[in-house]
Amino acid sequence: MQLRMNYMTANKAAFQTLLKLEDSVKKLGLDPVLYELIKIRASQINGCAFCVDMHTTDLRKMGESERRINLIAVWREAPQFTAKERAALAVAEAVVRISDAGVPQDIYDEARRHFSESEYIAIIMAVNAINSWNRIAIATGMFPGCFDKQATQA
Repeated sequence: MQLRMNYMTANKAAFQTLLKLEDSVKKLGLDPVLYELIKIRASQINGCAFCVDMHTTDLRKMGESERRINLIAVWREAPQFTAKERAALAVAEAVVRISDAGVPQDIYDEARRHFSESEYIAIIMAVNAINSWNRIAIATGMFPGCFDKQATQA
């Protein structure tokens, strides 16, 4: 694998714009663990290895168990996730795959049992932010470790 370009230096204004979006989403009040779960699940669906690696590492640093991290991709079949986390992950999946069926009413209704209108929008914004990061990472050829010193010298 080869990194096509360093997006952070190729267009600093674009990078700063995404950083501002990320900073804004962090301030919307989502639980940090839930935010990482959303980022990981969206990145898994989008096929962004760089972001999956980054956010699973971040979740580990927050004290999350290996079991839960390993089961995010199959959260429906794993009892380790709360009803609130399940509702957020269902919304995240629906928004990532928005062209499939939109956000079905049952997913919306379940999410609203656990989240206020403001929190629901925060979940959507979290998905929008990670989708943007995923698309930049994939389009520029990013992979886990691509910015490590050894990878950049290859």
